[in-house]
Amino acid sequence: MEKIETYKNKNEAIKSLDNGGRFYNFKTKAKDGVINQAEVGKVGGVFGSKQQLILFLEMSLLKLNRRDKDAVISKFDEDLISNYHKFKSQKLLPSEAKSNGVLGSNAIITGIPKLVDSKSEFEGFILFPMMIGNISSMMMIPLIDQYDVYELRDEVSSETFLIAHLKESEKLPNKKLILGGVLKELKADEEEDVASGKFLETIYFID
Repeated sequence: MEKIETYKNKNEAIKSLDNGGRFYNFKTKAKDGVINQAEVGKVGGVFGSKQQLILFLEMSLLKLNRRDKDAVISKFDEDLISNYHKFKSQKLLPSEAKSNGVLGSNAIITGIPKLVDSKSEFEGFILFPMMIGNISSMMMIPLIDQYDVYELRDEVSSETFLIAHLKESEKLPNKKLILGGVLKELKADEEEDVASGKFLETIYFID
């Protein structure tokens, strides 16, 4: 998981994002007043995934005021603005995420994470890609085998929502954070046909 350093104002954001892209983006020009996906991908280090690129972009602009954010968005080219609306995140509290969160979509959730002890009786299963010989297959495994799992709570409710990130990432501090990721299915057991739960696979955070 990667920490996002948010932009402080529109000028900082536009200067950073209107960067010309990588050396092989021949048709992309720096400081031309137009921001495209190649330029955002360069800043965020994102290759290939348009959904993740938009999540990075949204979170980097998250603390701008409405006027400054609109000024930056006005510089987006046609493809970037289309994907910005297509993959736009839901902004949720932990108490809202289970009932209102849309599976497969980006979500930005604010709360205080508490690490779930791997020795606890936590149960929850996910489909996870595994290699069997030379063949890639989807296997049902416990979430806690591959991820550090946290219960995320907001400041006005005792309700929690599960978030997770791959174990090689740094542990999250026990303080209020803004977390961005993708909402995914969580099954109560291996035999459950339709997932009854959700969790946020986190990619970025802001403290």
